[in-house]
Amino acid sequence: MLSSRPYIARALYEWLLDNDNTPYVVVDAMQEDVVVPRQFVQNGQIVLNIAPSAVRDLDISNEMITFNASFSGEPMQVWVPIMALVAVYSKENGAGMVFGHEPVIPAPTEDELDEDAPKLESVPKASDEPKQAPVLSSSEHDDDTPPPSGGGRPPKGRPALRVVK
Repeated sequence: MLSSRPYIARALYEWLLDNDNTPYVVVDAMQEDVVVPRQFVQNGQIVLNIAPSAVRDLDISNEMITFNASFSGEPMQVWVPIMALVAVYSKENGAGMVFGHEPVIPAPTEDELDEDAPKLESVPKASDEPKQAPVLSSSEHDDDTPPPSGGGRPPKGRPALRVVK
């Protein structure tokens, strides 16, 4: 699967702008192919204002965030590989999201897909009549006794999940 990071970053960016907030990004400046103004990097990271008033030609693609901006009066093109994106947040209230490290999962080969793919099988049709639970009158049920199986209190002991194939 593709990384969800660029999709979430684009959504957060739009959401922050729609709420009149200033979107900032935190970038891991030590990763490969990151092009940012190194004089502003602190502890291996840099915080960048990506509001429309601060940058030009912003593009948040699935692979890279790119834009043009001026730093201390010097124009620069910024390149941030999507995996170097650490967070997207609002300057005004801190709302946003910090991204964790995503594992790199190789795409399965055709042979692996054929071997491991679940097989679809038909399921017998259940009766069209709905099952009704037994109805107890107040004289048949004492408040101190548990209800019949399947209702009310959970069974004692450790809960368990069962795989059904």
